[in-house]
Amino acid sequence: MNATDRTPADLLRSALAADPGRPLVTFYDDATGERVELSVATFANWVAKTANLLQGDLGTGPGDRVALLLPAHWQTAVWLLACSSVGAIADVAGDPAVADVVVSGPDSLEAARACRGERVALALRPLGGRFPQTPEGFVDYAVEVPSQGDRFVPFSPVDPEEPALIVAGAELSGAEVVERALGDAAGLDLTGPGSRLLSGLGYDTWEGLSAGLYAPLAVGGSVVLCRNLGELGEEGIAKRIESERVTASAR
Repeated sequence: MNATDRTPADLLRSALAADPGRPLVTFYDDATGERVELSVATFANWVAKTANLLQGDLGTGPGDRVALLLPAHWQTAVWLLACSSVGAIADVAGDPAVADVVVSGPDSLEAARACRGERVALALRPLGGRFPQTPEGFVDYAVEVPSQGDRFVPFSPVDPEEPALIVAGAELSGAEVVERALGDAAGLDLTGPGSRLLSGLGYDTWEGLSAGLYAPLAVGGSVVLCRNLGELGEEGIAKRIESERVTASAR
């Protein structure tokens, strides 16, 4: 992190400048056996493409509300940083009826139809795969995002003091997200660059978002984000901690 970093998107830019090749997010789904590892550079590329989709194709700008009906997943982490890049408010598990854009996983498509704005569907399949058939009334993220630009420049500057995140009823500005993430780092045993945190927490609370993305990003660390970690058992978790060189955990 640099002293000038005031938003989560700023943190990502600093991480990219410092060491683009290091792992940032390693994702497991222990119900399917999926494992995906994204370096800082690869993750930042997904964020740039998603931000371009948001700003260009979906017409999203600063202050617009994006309801994220998604589980703890590497693609959810991408959307959180893309919203920060644009200046949109990432409303985690928010009400689609009051959102300008809704982003839905396969299990929440019916609820997402309450959004009168743009609707994006994520299949959440391994390797970012698409739906066999695009859900009616939605665009398929996996179809739309590959053709987007690899670099992103916002049409309007992002104000770090404006609302950036809503989770569990709490609204935070970009600056507050960064400040709270840094404040959480010590309690999560994140000591700085090289720290590697295993998180089995959901993304529906601040604690889950902080452990599963923001705090490791803020200190130059990385996260092993595990969905359905309970499927693994204690012995399996211990083996993962060893194989992934985990230095701290939250579950």
